[in-house]
Amino acid sequence: MPPRRIGIYGGSFDPVHLGHLLLAESCREQLELDEVRFIPAHVSPFKLQQKPSDAKERIEMLQLALAGQQSFSLDRREIDRGGISFTVDTLRSLHEELPDSEFFLLMGADSLVDFLKWKDPQEICRLAWIAVVERGGHDGIRWDVLQGLMDQERYEKTLSMRVTMPIFEVSSTDLRQRAASGKSLRFRTPRAVEQYIRSHELYSQITQ
Repeated sequence: MPPRRIGIYGGSFDPVHLGHLLLAESCREQLELDEVRFIPAHVSPFKLQQKPSDAKERIEMLQLALAGQQSFSLDRREIDRGGISFTVDTLRSLHEELPDSEFFLLMGADSLVDFLKWKDPQEICRLAWIAVVERGGHDGIRWDVLQGLMDQERYEKTLSMRVTMPIFEVSSTDLRQRAASGKSLRFRTPRAVEQYIRSHELYSQITQ
């Protein structure tokens, strides 16, 4: 029986939006993944100066966004672990829990540019395939970042895992700012998440 193919999609998801879901679905389809796990960070090592929204609220919004999506699941191990969330630690725990599975770390091409700043990038490349998403209209992928982190055979196979997705210009930062100024969030995040943000008055104190 072939190993289960699991996509790992980490981030703050503050809040989750349709761009996140479209990226995950593009990867699921093009990489023939059995499952995509959304793993919200407790604290991102790259956003130490930016306090995220309460973990409970981010989890509840993800649950609303993923409801009914059988191939998508919420994994809260980084929230439960606390502290700064490092991808390498998460992948190690996943391998211990699911030793017969094959993992694909999903990321946008913009994230790959800073990959060498991540904790133990070489170990990450050993524990998971790096699946990079190229968004329509953006420049090519900086594959050279991965050279030296894996052998040539694995590098060439990684190059074949390029995922494409349509242009969809939306970001969590923009949604927070729009919510703070009372602007519409429609068609940028699932309707249930939009209603959650409004009813809980999330991001009302955002000033930038």
